[in-house]
Amino acid sequence: MPQNCPAPPEPSRWAMFAVLLVGSFLPPLDFFIVNVALPSIQGDLGTSSSAEQMVISSYAALYAVTLITGGRLGDLFGRSRVFFLGLIGFTAASLLCGFAWSPWALIVGRALQGITAAVMAPQALASVQAVFPESEKPLALSVYGAVFGLASVIGQALGGLLIALDLFGMGWRPVFLVNLPVAILVILFGIPLLKRTGVQGSGKLDPGGMVLSMLTLALLIVPLIEGREAGWPWWSWLSLAAAPLLARIFWRYESRLAQAGGAPLLDPAALRAPGLGRALLVALSFYSIGTFFLLFSVYLQNALHVSALDAGLVFLPFGAGFLLGPLSTPYFRRRLGEWVNPIGMGLETAGFLGLAGLVSATPDGTAPESTPLAALLFFIGFGQGLGLPTLMKMITGRVAPAYSGMIAGIASSTLQVSTALSVALIGGIFYTVLGGRDDPAAISHAFVVAALCIACCLGAGVVLGMTLARRAAAGVRYSAKRPTETKRAVEELEH
Repeated sequence: MPQNCPAPPEPSRWAMFAVLLVGSFLPPLDFFIVNVALPSIQGDLGTSSSAEQMVISSYAALYAVTLITGGRLGDLFGRSRVFFLGLIGFTAASLLCGFAWSPWALIVGRALQGITAAVMAPQALASVQAVFPESEKPLALSVYGAVFGLASVIGQALGGLLIALDLFGMGWRPVFLVNLPVAILVILFGIPLLKRTGVQGSGKLDPGGMVLSMLTLALLIVPLIEGREAGWPWWSWLSLAAAPLLARIFWRYESRLAQAGGAPLLDPAALRAPGLGRALLVALSFYSIGTFFLLFSVYLQNALHVSALDAGLVFLPFGAGFLLGPLSTPYFRRRLGEWVNPIGMGLETAGFLGLAGLVSATPDGTAPESTPLAALLFFIGFGQGLGLPTLMKMITGRVAPAYSGMIAGIASSTLQVSTALSVALIGGIFYTVLGGRDDPAAISHAFVVAALCIACCLGAGVVLGMTLARRAAAGVRYSAKRPTETKRAVEELEH
């Protein structure tokens, strides 16, 4: 085969991708499904409020800090191999959670779930950049985004259903044990199918970079998750202040390792790709919606006195939009190109402004009209689903396939940081405005303020996304006018 001819695409890439998507489906499913089970867990194990918080935060924190390492492991040792190691570990952790005999056993199981989920989750996103030809990447990313919508739809409803059924008198435990049959089926059918798609390199680890990256993210994420619940103690502020200092040490360590010919966890050359920093800032604003699920549930249950099951059903239009949005992305990309992401985030921004107006115009203690509420939630979900695949392409498409696992981990970790910031900052604003009151008027007003804050954060992402879209459009026009120079520039970048 001539040297300048690209290698033919992997024939079984879509089947491989379908298996890897399980690693993208189970982590968000477990996040949504456990929220519904917390009251039952408290009644059975006698967990305190702080232990309940640890059941959620231990998973969220360790998942976030391990994602970059998990993505890079796929680059070095093969995505299929790393995926199955993560899946087996996640299955064992789910088994521990399902048969937990004490609050601490459950917390340990959740922590192990978070670590192993972060090992398997980035592999699907990394495989898009590594094994799919350019013509198929938009569709693959759309399917990847739809998985998150599916998890958000299924998670809330499945958790309530499993607890209501009380299978074999086990109460809340099937919420965790439901992962086992899924994992067993994937292991049985997936191992013969998946092939090694990682980089054929030396497989050298960067243990120093792994430790420094996890410590840096922990210093940032743990106080954001735990700080408000703990009353923002001194250690949370000290941790937040130390995070940028350790990040600087980490960056210098990785730069020196790269100069010495080593294999850094985060390759500085890859991270200097044009536009990557701005795309990551868009990702940082993208999940400012993260606190919405908590605060809207508080509004529904405490201000409107809606049951937990009915509150979960209210979210279904959002889930439907989040499912349909990614599936519509290829159609919109053919017509709108790089503008799809800011348009999707613009729909979310308008949706939150409309939701704030609807709640504000509704009498206190009265439920908003169902039709406009469902429409607004659908458009918020649709915008989120429309923007996610294009956001991932904006980030992962800027580095070489050899670093696709690394950039997939960075992208996923950035979204987790965005969620933690949203919960800490916008959630903090909500409870500050609430001021200890619990009457419907106060809760409704605090929710309106929080919805406006979310709209502002998403609006900032829209502006940043528009600048990237304009640059991309200008690049297309330039390449059309100067094909020879553009081809030469692309070849230089590839080398």
